[in-house]
Amino acid sequence: MAKGLTAEDLRTEPEDVLVTKLKEAKEELFNLRFQAATGQLESHGRLREVKREIARIYTVMRERELGIVTVEEAAEEGE
Repeated sequence: MAKGLTAEDLRTEPEDVLVTKLKEAKEELFNLRFQAATGQLESHGRLREVKREIARIYTVMRERELGIVTVEEAAEEGE
């Protein structure tokens, strides 16, 4: 997970950026699944990484929805 997204990084992002990253990750997951089904997938570990990235994004979005962590609090902790 050295180059992947971390929850700390995601918590400082605005909502519209999270939605964009979620859309991109879902598209990538679709393409990876398609490659796996046709036998063209070279990195099976990437499937797992993308699924986890999607889960992290959903978790951060849900935290904000419930008021557990706000963008301002996350920015203060990051500094």
